Amino acid sequence: MSKFFNLSFMGLLQYFLLTGLYYGICYFLFKKALYNAKIQQKEMKRQDIIREILHSTGSSCIMVLMIFMVVESPLRNYTKIYENINDYSLYWLAGSIIIGLCIHDTYFYWMHRLLHHKKIFRYVHLIHHKSTNPSPFAAYSFHLLEAAAEGLIVPILLFLIPLHHISIVIFILSSLFINGYGHLGYEIAPKWLRNSFLFKIFNTSVHHNLHHHKFKGNYGLYFRFWDQVMKTEHPDYLKTYDSIQKKRFGEVGE
Repeated sequence: MSKFFNLSFMGLLQYFLLTGLYYGICYFLFKKALYNAKIQQKEMKRQDIIREILHSTGSSCIMVLMIFMVVESPLRNYTKIYENINDYSLYWLAGSIIIGLCIHDTYFYWMHRLLHHKKIFRYVHLIHHKSTNPSPFAAYSFHLLEAAAEGLIVPILLFLIPLHHISIVIFILSSLFINGYGHLGYEIAPKWLRNSFLFKIFNTSVHHNLHHHKFKGNYGLYFRFWDQVMKTEHPDYLKTYDSIQKKRFGEVGE
């Protein structure tokens, strides 16, 4: 069990370092400079931040447990984990992370839609949606059942594609980095993004903030793909994004 506690400690350390860095930069160091980048102008309440941190702490441990039960059990023999980095090319090392993120986005979209079912939402997903004006600490603020569902993605990937330990760590850090940005409460995307093809592919902080504010639409995690295909992207997304960026930079629309 000592290995589980060590992994849990590392998971919590990653969570607090990254979300704390986001929070320190946006809510303290550059709060005045980023005033126009704030998506919802109302202030965060202390009790909301405490709630987000407490739920995220529990969720982080649950998500580590989901991985631990696979990699430290006989189930490991059925995974595609590889130890020797030379077993696959360095191209695959990078490619596996990208593929993993694409699979995760698909998994997350449909799981997220399920959690919004009226017979499930108030029992499980409501905890996450108590953050109507989220801070980066809300990244892992889940009910324990939702945390288990969220954490299941790594075991799924381990059974689907060859992954080296480095790939797993980078995947988890990338996911947390993007998740923290989604819950940031500030839109820090550069001006040029709006007229770039990348804007049509990737989600922004405004994209996910609208989901927390309005509760419907914008179910994707990393990409706009599934929301666009399934026509679940919130109709106010572009208007809200352009309004924020206009306050920051002036005219930025197409």
